[in-house]
Amino acid sequence: MRFHVLSIPHTITSRDYNACAYTQKVLKFGKMMTNLGHEVIHYGNEASQLICSEHVTVTTKKDLEISYGNYDWKENLFKFNINDHAYKVFEKNCILEIDKRKRRFDFILAFFGTAHEKICNYFDRRWYIPVEPGIGYTKTFAPCKVFESYALYHALLGKPEDNSIGMNWYDAVIPNYFDKDDFTFRPQKENYFLYIGRLVSSKGLDIAIDVTEKIGAKLVIAGQKSEEIDIKQFPSHVEYVGYADSETRKKLMSNAKAGFVPSRYSEPFGGVQIEFLLSGTPTITTDWGAFTENNIQGITGYRCRTFEQFIWAANNINNIDPYNCRQWAENFTLEKIGLMYQEYFDIVYNFYKYQSWYKSDIKRQNLDWLTKNYG
Repeated sequence: MRFHVLSIPHTITSRDYNACAYTQKVLKFGKMMTNLGHEVIHYGNEASQLICSEHVTVTTKKDLEISYGNYDWKENLFKFNINDHAYKVFEKNCILEIDKRKRRFDFILAFFGTAHEKICNYFDRRWYIPVEPGIGYTKTFAPCKVFESYALYHALLGKPEDNSIGMNWYDAVIPNYFDKDDFTFRPQKENYFLYIGRLVSSKGLDIAIDVTEKIGAKLVIAGQKSEEIDIKQFPSHVEYVGYADSETRKKLMSNAKAGFVPSRYSEPFGGVQIEFLLSGTPTITTDWGAFTENNIQGITGYRCRTFEQFIWAANNINNIDPYNCRQWAENFTLEKIGLMYQEYFDIVYNFYKYQSWYKSDIKRQNLDWLTKNYG
């Protein structure tokens, strides 16, 4: 199969941009599907670094500078506008370059949802297949969609206007995917808790701070700053280390006794939670969203709803076996999830080829594409 992969216009597809989950999905998708023998054509910035069949430059570093100046995105949250210079150049050049390379029944993958809609709509949907391959947002457009969790999928289908039209056979739930090489498993832990992510209240940063202060434990915080959180007001038990590059992230995660991911909203996936588990580090999360699927109560950590529950979880986190965390997290590796995507793209390709739900030339050996290993 052939995939035209649309990257994130305001970033560069590389490991450096690990603060952007969508950029990292593009990066890992290239390796995942190329390793399975598929043709992956990546459209992105000239400085992109990823495994793929072909990289096509559609924006330059100068385009990013024109749009965003020289602000430090590692220090502060990303800034972008889908109508800014970088996005317009990206859109124009993607259409030109895809047009040169397209073949019948190619997939065009909109990793940033409606920001890629105009590019996908330019090409005739009878012959070219637009897919949103990793939905972690609420507004969608493509005829074929992959959601990161059943929590998000069902929440969006809960809208009356969606329920009235029934289900779409060519929508699916496939979890986010991770490269095992990006993490170090370490069963022996140091004496600190870790929060890593955007410094915003919606991520529950204050909960992590209050819980660790209450039990007299050290909390390490890493991530991009925001205007709503004043790091100067952090209490003495908190160590703020700023933005964590890939190697720093790996070390912090593998050594922490637990990771706090107490998001106040319904996480569509919450990739950092699986990253902790790959490091053998249990997680303390809220009890909603994708955490209800991915944080197995009493096995990979604890899900909580009250302050008292968070206190108990933090005080009893040593009951969680790091080996169980790692074993569960291996359900989300490139090797495992790549086969799920391959199955999904096979059935979508088959439908476009025959325009029939009933006709298929797939030679099936099994039907275990959704199977997880529970240990």
